[in-house]
Amino acid sequence: MTRAKAAGLSAAFLISGLALSIGLTGIASRIVWPGGTPSLAASASLQTLISILAFAIATWVFGFRLGGLRAEDLRWHGNGRGAARGVLFGMAPAIAAMALAVPLAGAAWTPDGGTMSQWAGTLPGLVLIFLPAAFAEEFSFRGAGLVLLARAIGRPLAVVTLATFFAMAHVLNPNVTALGLVNVGLAGIFLGAMFYLPGGLWTATAAHLGWNLTLATLAAPVSGLPFLLPGIDYLPGSPTWLSGGTFGPEGGVIATAVLTLATLVALRFTERPKESYA
Repeated sequence: MTRAKAAGLSAAFLISGLALSIGLTGIASRIVWPGGTPSLAASASLQTLISILAFAIATWVFGFRLGGLRAEDLRWHGNGRGAARGVLFGMAPAIAAMALAVPLAGAAWTPDGGTMSQWAGTLPGLVLIFLPAAFAEEFSFRGAGLVLLARAIGRPLAVVTLATFFAMAHVLNPNVTALGLVNVGLAGIFLGAMFYLPGGLWTATAAHLGWNLTLATLAAPVSGLPFLLPGIDYLPGSPTWLSGGTFGPEGGVIATAVLTLATLVALRFTERPKESYA
């Protein structure tokens, strides 16, 4: 495969997947909710499922049929150990960011009248929200597009390029800031490194899940999206540039530091490049 062909197929994968996602979501919404207004959760769930379907089609066309990729090229051959490693890799920087915000920014948690049993009862629902969402984003941004682009321009630049697109996909999130977008892009680089750990796509998905689920279970916003849990309320502290404010920990310099460190640690364990091109 030539560099030009690999780059072209990568771009076609991303563009077609996005176009299909938008188009199919519009059609499905009119079928499922004719003339109605769905809840935010229902709408988000539908968008996630449609995104997975759209990028599955794009993967088959531009990855398998035109790109000649195999499942192992896309790093689909994972195992439970890789997923467990990914969850821990995702949880660790999230916990570190929130823990450091307590002494550095005055972040705190306050009881809100709910009980711990009520809090625990929300956890299965959060997993059902975050697991498919994490997979959809990894399938889109650390899937065939990344593998093909790595064959065109090399793995490091491909990871950074897809991480930039990943950040741009969050530009309309609530309370977004410039630093927040930088950190989302940095998270994309971190997840790109996780993709090249043993376990591939499943390790990256698990790390994505670990990060988001940790923030949400501790009542912090996730990329600007608030999660109000019974039992505790999260107060991010100040200044906003340090703590992240209403965008959540991802909007602060503390997250910049911990994500950078987590990425450097992950890079020490990534597998050697096997991409080839003509």
